[in-house]
Amino acid sequence: MLRKMAKMRRILHVKGDVMCTLLLLVLFCLLLYARQLPSSPTEPQLPACQPQSKAKPPQAKSKPQVKSKGKSKSRRKNAAPTKAPGKPLPTMPPFDFEGYLRAKDNRDFKLLIDQPEKCHIRGAEEEDGGGGGDDDTAPYMLIAVKSIAADFDKRQVVRRTWGKEGRFPNGVSIRTVFLLGVPRNRTALPLWDRLLAYESESFRDVLLWDFDDTFFNLTLKETHFLKWVNGSCPHVKFIFKGDADVYVNVENILEMLQGQKPEEDLFVGDIIIHAKPIRRRSSKYYVPEFVYGGGLYPNYAGGGGFVMSGHTARKLSSACQQVELFPIDDVFLGMCLQLIGIKPSRHQGFRTFGIPRPSAAPHLQTFNPCFYKELMVVHSLSVPQIWLMWSLLHDPNLSCHNRTGPTSRPFRWKGGAGGEAEGEAEGEARGEEGEEESDYGEKRVFIMH
Repeated sequence: MLRKMAKMRRILHVKGDVMCTLLLLVLFCLLLYARQLPSSPTEPQLPACQPQSKAKPPQAKSKPQVKSKGKSKSRRKNAAPTKAPGKPLPTMPPFDFEGYLRAKDNRDFKLLIDQPEKCHIRGAEEEDGGGGGDDDTAPYMLIAVKSIAADFDKRQVVRRTWGKEGRFPNGVSIRTVFLLGVPRNRTALPLWDRLLAYESESFRDVLLWDFDDTFFNLTLKETHFLKWVNGSCPHVKFIFKGDADVYVNVENILEMLQGQKPEEDLFVGDIIIHAKPIRRRSSKYYVPEFVYGGGLYPNYAGGGGFVMSGHTARKLSSACQQVELFPIDDVFLGMCLQLIGIKPSRHQGFRTFGIPRPSAAPHLQTFNPCFYKELMVVHSLSVPQIWLMWSLLHDPNLSCHNRTGPTSRPFRWKGGAGGEAEGEAEGEARGEEGEEESDYGEKRVFIMH
């Protein structure tokens, strides 16, 4: 009996050990399983944890240090346009045309700096052969240059080169004035008023009016200058009016004027016909329809420079007082010419839209003075280029054999009435390919040959 009970205890003890072992195995498996279960729900929560969000700024800072992006030309090209449209926006705010129309009747501004004796050249020059009468006291040609207060360097190079005053061959006298308004951003040029006062005292060639010197106020320079000519220089025979960034071959202009009568109408330049108003808001020359509803502008002289007789200037002074002010000064002057029935004449020597390289002389250098020796006006030049042009063309050793043939064919914009052909310079003047409404901006002649 005792043996049987002992066997039973051993069996039960063995079974208990087995059961304990099995239970321990089951518990161990459950523990492993339990460890796997919490690991899966915690992992998706890691991205939302704070340490991950702090790791993002270092990644953003490290982006500019990646060399592959800096070396990739394609990525550079793609990145540039995204920044370029954003930069010009603050510097080119939309023009307030409605405000312009409301204020356009305010067209008489005070002359702050005057040169009343500019056209009285009797005195010392009378000894050179001057006679009596009012006509003998007036200059043969008056040079009027549009400028701004900050462009002292441009005025200086004009004074020392093509705008130099004095007597030319055949007793021809020339006088020069610069047309300015009040700078709109006065903080950009401290003591601007003293600068112009000292400049006027030194050179006696500054005319300053009390209106803001802005692009759309250039029309006011036209009207006020013509009014000044009518009052202070009524007997001038001829007038050249242009920009400060041009080179003018004064000798060629004087040669052109030989035989011209100052008491007759004359208006010569780079004449543009069939120009359409620009309707693109991004354009510098944008004009909305409520300002000008016509489909074409009247014929006008391109920016840069033109020549007119004193007789025409006096008539324009009266006509421009009758024409409503228009933001683009060149077009406005064309409107005044249209009112008095004067058709402007085109001369090939006035190049306000660049100079194409002659196909017959491809071997010549781009900056060869023989390209410009026969021209009157070359537009869009820097101060060093004007000085270099002057020096090259006045070099006594310069020898040129080619001459520019005269032409009377006017400049025409694309899309003119009747399918007329474009002018030779349109490709350079338009600035964009395939657009009917492009800017009238000029290209630098030393780049766009």
